[in-house]
Parts: sequence; structure tokens; C-alpha cells
Amino acid sequence: MAKTNTTELLEALASEIGENVYIDIAKWHLYLSDAKLHTVVAEQLYPLITSNNVNEDRVTKVLESIPVKIGGGRRELALIDLLPLQCQVNLVDILEKYQREF
Repeated sequence: MAKTNTTELLEALASEIGENVYIDIAKWHLYLSDAKLHTVVAEQLYPLITSNNVNEDRVTKVLESIPVKIGGGRRELALIDLLPLQCQVNLVDILEKYQREF
């Protein structure tokens, strides 16, 4: 990877998350890039990479802390509640890859 610039690393991470992780609503897959959530997720998870602390529990805690407005903002759900288990696994895999290459 050899990304020395934090901004470049965050952009690459956000892009990969946005293309590979989706929320599932009534069997519809809305990728995080389309939902405009990929950058927020990358920014929130980046400290786990830099501190070499990526694991499923920590990632889950971060995802629980990211609110997603639904119904025109009438309600909020935690992002973790909208991600299928396979997407959570894919997200952890992506983060572990970045952590190894950091």
C-alpha cells in the first residue's frame, strides 16, 4: 500500500469500505458509498488501524456508535443494526488488511 499521506490512506479505506460493505433493508443492498456513510465509517475506524487494535469487538463498538437517520430523520438506528453479518466480517477483513499494510 505504501500510503504515507493520512488523507490518501483514509480516502482509499473509505473507497474500499464504500464498495464492499452495504446496509440491508428489506433485502435491498445499499452500499455505504451510495448511502454517503463510507467516509464517516473510515474516519471512525481509522484509529483502530493506527493503534493496531482491529478486532471484531472494537469494530462492533464503533459501528454501534454511528447513527443512521431513517424516515427523513424521524428515527435513528445504529449502523450495526443495518449491516448483515457477512458485511461486518468483510469490514473487519478490510481493516485487518490495512492494519497489516500500515
